[in-house]
Amino acid sequence: MGFIRGPEIIILLVIILLLFGAKKLPELGKSLGLGIKEFKKTTKELTKGDDEESAKPKAESSDA
Repeated sequence: MGFIRGPEIIILLVIILLLFGAKKLPELGKSLGLGIKEFKKTTKELTKGDDEESAKPKAESSDA
């Protein structure tokens, strides 16, 4: 129980092929790849922004 092995992957691929058809699979793969690329880009930008903010000295607030 747990990990997906060879036979399970083959069954999943056959089901996906039946659901979407052979013509639609390249489009799905391309859009999935673009989505992953955009997600990585956005997370890199967010973590870069967080690093820059944490490197700045914090302004001291006056309790006047």
